[in-house]
Amino acid sequence: MSAVKPLEDLHVKIFADGADQKTMVDLCANPLIRGFTTNPTMMRMAGVADYEAFARSVLLGIGNRPISFEVFSDDAAEMERQARTIASWGENVYVKIPVTDTAGNSTGTLVRKLAGDGMKLNVTALMTLAQVEQARDALGTAAPAYISLFAGRIADTGVDPVPIVSQAVSMLADHKNIELIWASPRELLNLFHAESAGCHVITMTQELIKKLAVVGKDLDAYSLETVKMFYEDGARAKLAL
Repeated sequence: MSAVKPLEDLHVKIFADGADQKTMVDLCANPLIRGFTTNPTMMRMAGVADYEAFARSVLLGIGNRPISFEVFSDDAAEMERQARTIASWGENVYVKIPVTDTAGNSTGTLVRKLAGDGMKLNVTALMTLAQVEQARDALGTAAPAYISLFAGRIADTGVDPVPIVSQAVSMLADHKNIELIWASPRELLNLFHAESAGCHVITMTQELIKKLAVVGKDLDAYSLETVKMFYEDGARAKLAL
């Protein structure tokens, strides 16, 4: 079995994905965490009630690392207003714009307008190469931007996302301002999938970030730890036959 590449030698950057303020700030102590992302679903689950207050508090705690905050309107004009408000919160803020509205209408016109104004964007919820092409063309070659390809959700459908991610990376080769994000990973192994595909960034939840400590662990030692865990849990449960 080939050796696992050390985490510090990986080219793909790890962004922490979540909406718990304390966790986000605490993760700044981890040099492997290069940025942050969040979304309305995570904010709802974390009980965030005041979006701007939450965002500004997080920004005070994470320094100059990039962070993406998402608009939550389904109307193009209101998306634009929200995007301009969010962008005003800091130089390290990227505004997440969904690739379409809820009716499936492309947001490309809005993305092109905001990117043309120099706004840092993160076009999100993409799952096809056609969407990557559209987002790339709308973002242009000037303002820094991310494209979030939801590789985990692609995998949920039974499709291998690695070739898709690899092709998407190639499609962005002439757009040095745009970085591709492997979004919604399902397991720690996706970090190495993203690395092999040449992906620039991968988002990881706190649960996956905790598993980084296991990377490269000797499998015989890990097997023995697992056996001991089963034994000790059985003893604590006072199982009997």
